[in-house]
Amino acid sequence: MTDWPSISVVIPTYNREEALRDSIADVLKQDYPDFEVLVVDQTATHEPETQNYLEETAGAEKIKWFRVDWASLPGARNFAVRRSTGDILLFIDDDVELPEGFLNAHAKNYRDRPDIGAVAGRVFDRMKLGDSGGSLTIEDLPPEAMDPGIAWYHIDLVHTVKPQKVISARGCNMSFRREIFTECGLTFDERFRGSAVREESDFCLRLRETNYQIWYDPEASLVHLGEESGGCHDITTRSLQYQVSFYHNHFLMGLKNLTPTQCLRFFGKLFDCHVLGNPPCYKSGSPIKIVTRGSFYTLGFFKAVGTSIQSTWNRGQVYTEKDELAAEKV
Repeated sequence: MTDWPSISVVIPTYNREEALRDSIADVLKQDYPDFEVLVVDQTATHEPETQNYLEETAGAEKIKWFRVDWASLPGARNFAVRRSTGDILLFIDDDVELPEGFLNAHAKNYRDRPDIGAVAGRVFDRMKLGDSGGSLTIEDLPPEAMDPGIAWYHIDLVHTVKPQKVISARGCNMSFRREIFTECGLTFDERFRGSAVREESDFCLRLRETNYQIWYDPEASLVHLGEESGGCHDITTRSLQYQVSFYHNHFLMGLKNLTPTQCLRFFGKLFDCHVLGNPPCYKSGSPIKIVTRGSFYTLGFFKAVGTSIQSTWNRGQVYTEKDELAAEKV
């Protein structure tokens, strides 16, 4: 297996304990010839069991453990990219279960096909599989799944069973060639706030500007536990900050990457689904809740416009700039 690429497995984490330990343990069990594990830890204080586990695992040089004093998922991804050594960068969440052969499933795509720049793995999302009873299967995604204006409501990486080209990946299970970062110059946009929803979609849309394609491989699967607490942010889904950030991130993705026509279709679908609650969102049709969600939608839009305007003089890579400044002082 000497011709297989080396892999850097990146695990950003925030306020996770047992799930984080289990996720790391699953990676370390992988039978793959050349990989490293980078944990970017944004947790201020861990439980003693987790603290001891991380110290012992890092001390044994099984993982590279980095502690930072800020919380940003795209910032943590960029931080790890700068410190990684693998030919392939594989990003997973801190609450996943990995089957045997997970790393091999990602790597074989790069070994066999030089046109592939990214691999989107299948996600056995615990909540979404429960909704369908685990019985729904999809062979070919519909054409709409490749339309950047409405793809996000048609691309299903939970139930799709056939390998195929896709427009985006799920952030909890995605990998990229190192050249995407070093030669193409792509980075994760740290202006995506809160839970950083759509930050991976934004990255994948910008990847279209390269000569590489994103390939969906259902064999590169994992189970996403979807823990209710912890993760990449410190705000609950019911908070004002979360709701405004949720819409801000959607609008920012559209304003950055889509044509005016595509934006109108995307923003319209966002309103229809997330504000009015129509399928596939299936939210409450209560007038009070619709008005409330509509106010978040409006606030998010204006905040995204403000972010876009600021980008003319500020690229918004706050955590990368902080890291680069610290490196200069060393």
